Amino acid sequence: MDGYENNEEREKKERDEIFSKVVRAGKRTYFLDVKATRRQDYYLTITESKKRFNREGRYFFEKHKVFLYKEDFDKFTDSLQEVIDYIKEANRNVEQQQQEQQEDQEHTPQQEETDKKEMATSTVNGYSADVDFEDLDSSID
Repeated sequence: MDGYENNEEREKKERDEIFSKVVRAGKRTYFLDVKATRRQDYYLTITESKKRFNREGRYFFEKHKVFLYKEDFDKFTDSLQEVIDYIKEANRNVEQQQQEQQEDQEHTPQQEETDKKEMATSTVNGYSADVDFEDLDSSID
């Protein structure tokens, strides 16, 4: 019976091919595969695949696999979302700090002198508070 699969092989193949997504991310590829147990309980396998080279220059794929079962889906997705939100917020804070540092570095000594003069001169009710006594007429005595 060459060319025919037995029932067990066909069932295994059907279990392995339920649903799949591929995520290409730079040098890595992630495979998200939905599989089923013999009882038809679905679970998820997440496989990270990286192309590597051995000493002879031939390539091979290094793979790491995680199995995630249905009873853990909610806890996993909640925690994953929490971690992603944390990273996004931390990156916003870092970007803001970098932008502030860049603005501080762009502040030249001339601008600092101008800023000091502007801060020393204030206007209250239309009158300038920047008064230099040398400006006053000495004949007023």
